[in-house]
Amino acid sequence: MTEADPLWQDRDVRFDISLQQMQLRTGEVLVDRLDSVEDTKGNNGDRGKLLITNLRLMWFSQAVPRVNLSVGYNCISSISSRSVTSKLRGHTEALHILTKCNNTRFEFIFTNLVAGSPRLFSSVLAIVKAYESSKMYRELKLRGALLQNKQLKLLPQEQIYSKIEGVWNLSSDQGNLGTFFITNVRLVWHANMNESFNISIPYLQMKSVRIRDSKFGQALVVESSQQSGGYVLGFRIDPREKLKEAVKEIQTLHKVFTASPVFGVQFLQEEFQPVEELNSLPVEDDVEVVSEQLPRDAFAAYFADANKTCDREPVFSPELGLAIEKLPEGFTLASLWEVC
Repeated sequence: MTEADPLWQDRDVRFDISLQQMQLRTGEVLVDRLDSVEDTKGNNGDRGKLLITNLRLMWFSQAVPRVNLSVGYNCISSISSRSVTSKLRGHTEALHILTKCNNTRFEFIFTNLVAGSPRLFSSVLAIVKAYESSKMYRELKLRGALLQNKQLKLLPQEQIYSKIEGVWNLSSDQGNLGTFFITNVRLVWHANMNESFNISIPYLQMKSVRIRDSKFGQALVVESSQQSGGYVLGFRIDPREKLKEAVKEIQTLHKVFTASPVFGVQFLQEEFQPVEELNSLPVEDDVEVVSEQLPRDAFAAYFADANKTCDREPVFSPELGLAIEKLPEGFTLASLWEVC
């Protein structure tokens, strides 16, 4: 069984990546492109391009394309508008994005250099909302609201290929009798006596599907990726011929999905400007540009509150009844507690 390439594009924040990492992975779609955007937080005064895909945001400098960043939507904690001072536009409203990746918080501020255009805000907000509402395509789910009137609630781009009765879940000593739904994007099992006891396993998170011996006899064993918890799930299907057919079908659908993955992020093309993917990514020159500037510390430049050099003045907090350090512009106590 062939594993899909590890999906990092929506789950990581990376700086100064190679041109190869900026290429769209299989199933990734370029949704919108803004040709005049400033990375006000890390490269104030540097005009660049912002690429919006169904998995991430990518910004790169027009002058030096190897100065770039990739922000996966799964890392985003909050999106808001913020007043900033841009070297190219002066005092203006910018897109403020807070992220968390590997227990490190980063802050990004993007300024649209086209005056009067709301496209930066509308495009990013629309695609992130679509991403958030389609997690079932990409994440393993235990005990979810998967069924309605004993029928699987289908996702927008989902089709059922097989429904198999009499499938035993071997997660407990006695086993639980239930039903399989095999679709084009995932495998779903639920207990017949309790529909809330269920699991949804997207093909995207499947590491392997095979037949193995167990104390209950031969079983269908699904191993999920480390990204989704590294679960090993066993199911018994009788007779043996039916078991073999189910394994073959799941392996075939996984192979098809790997060749053309469905991430579930739906958008209306008329909401975005038409883009030509071939002309969107930077061109890698054979000539190396030697800069006289000191090496830039990309991580430090984007740390949330990285520009803090001293304590702020103390102010009284009515919510806490204490004197606290004055919060940065645009922040509240409630918003700080909500960041996760």
